[in-house]
Amino acid sequence: MFIRRALLLLALLAPLPAAAQERFITLASTTSTDQSGLFRHLLPAFTAETGISVRVLVLGTGQALDVARRGDADAVLVHDRAAEERFVAEGFGGPRRHVMFNDFVLIGPAGDPARINGLRDTNDALRRIAEARAPFISRGDRSGTHAAELRLWQLAGVDPVAGRGAWYREVGQGMGPALNTAAAQNAYLLSDRGTWLNFRNRQELRILVEGDTRLFNQYGVMVVSQQRHPHVKLADAQRFADWLVSPAGQRAIAGYQINGEQLFFPNADRPEPPVS
Repeated sequence: MFIRRALLLLALLAPLPAAAQERFITLASTTSTDQSGLFRHLLPAFTAETGISVRVLVLGTGQALDVARRGDADAVLVHDRAAEERFVAEGFGGPRRHVMFNDFVLIGPAGDPARINGLRDTNDALRRIAEARAPFISRGDRSGTHAAELRLWQLAGVDPVAGRGAWYREVGQGMGPALNTAAAQNAYLLSDRGTWLNFRNRQELRILVEGDTRLFNQYGVMVVSQQRHPHVKLADAQRFADWLVSPAGQRAIAGYQINGEQLFFPNADRPEPPVS
């Protein structure tokens, strides 16, 4: 009896055959694709079609690309085109492929002390916020949204660092926590539309500025280089990237809605921003 129990225990502890182990890839991606709820809609469809699970590391774009550079991910889906192109040029992966887009929106309190509501010129809106020294929350986390925010300040000719610690406040966190901070402090911030639509703790916050072509927000996918990191699951990661830009993947992206509003717009076959 003892020997039989010992053999049973050893059998239970023995590693599963390769065929019985879960087949998965690791994807480094942004807080916006996760906190918008897109992955809860998208990834089960990919797994059902291919049998490949996707384990997501949710990070800002800069951190996601760093993880991929170290070989700790098989693929990366992010939204900072300049940083993505550097990643490819450095030989860490690629090619970079367009997947989808949405847009950024300037959020602020209903009271709107900077008087930006209804503007379609982001430059004007940011200048007014700076001139009013109205509280502005920055993610400050090297994410794609943070990079976009800094580019917009530069285009507006404003150096927000001069207001750091006073009206300009960096939280060093993802989009959800940044929105919560803005709601608590009645502050302005830049958000991707997808996360905003899925955000519930809005309190006095409203969309105040939208529709400027400068607010276009493109997402791209890249497979990590197996030459740099031989352990990368190249075939399965490539299948994921191919699926995202395939008709099935593009339909799945287009099908994700909240309260009847589409959050992301597939554009694998249209790499440039739509004409508004």
